[in-house]
Amino acid sequence: MARINIENEDLFENPAPRVPVALCLDTSGSMDGAPIRELVAGVNQFFDAIDKDEDAHDAAEICIVEFNSGTKVIQDFAGVDRAQRISGIDARGATYLGEGVNLALDTLETRKKMYSDTGVLYYQPWLVLMTDGGPNGSAAELERAVERVTKMIGDKKLTIFPIGIGPDADMSVLARFSPTKPPLRLQGLSFNEFFAWLSKSVARVSQSSPGDAPPKLDLEGLAGWAEL
Repeated sequence: MARINIENEDLFENPAPRVPVALCLDTSGSMDGAPIRELVAGVNQFFDAIDKDEDAHDAAEICIVEFNSGTKVIQDFAGVDRAQRISGIDARGATYLGEGVNLALDTLETRKKMYSDTGVLYYQPWLVLMTDGGPNGSAAELERAVERVTKMIGDKKLTIFPIGIGPDADMSVLARFSPTKPPLRLQGLSFNEFFAWLSKSVARVSQSSPGDAPPKLDLEGLAGWAEL
């Protein structure tokens, strides 16, 4: 799928504070079949749920980065009015996890600069990292990604949601990206339940004011999609 270019006029037309959410998704060959189909359906449901919520609709901006034997921005940061739903993703290749995270962070930094240049406020960004295996890309890129993420978390400039898919997900690697809370493993293919929970969490944040302490997440809702 070609990269989607989003015009920056939206930042002028809609000056509401933004909640930037970067979805960094494993689309390696092991995700082929039901997992990739359910992932695509869950992401599209996420867009639909954001679209229906009055507060989240104006605030949420979402980008999608996929990683397999390469990396690609499927969807640049955009609000739901401009973002396009995913028709499908081809699962193929290896798991270049570090490279994917670094691309997601680069894309986020570019968007944050646009916010600053246009005077648009934004909430602490979110990074959703989902994978069903262990990384087999560049070890140096993986270490750089871990260092970048943990520094941003320590500086209170990022919230991460590390999610393992299936029994082969390397939870120890995901834990390296999350120094303040353990990664979670998805119950089966409960992508729809996860993204429904995520959309409600975005809505809750968008009802607060930028600079406030982030609202507490719905921990009880985790039981609907996570192995606890």
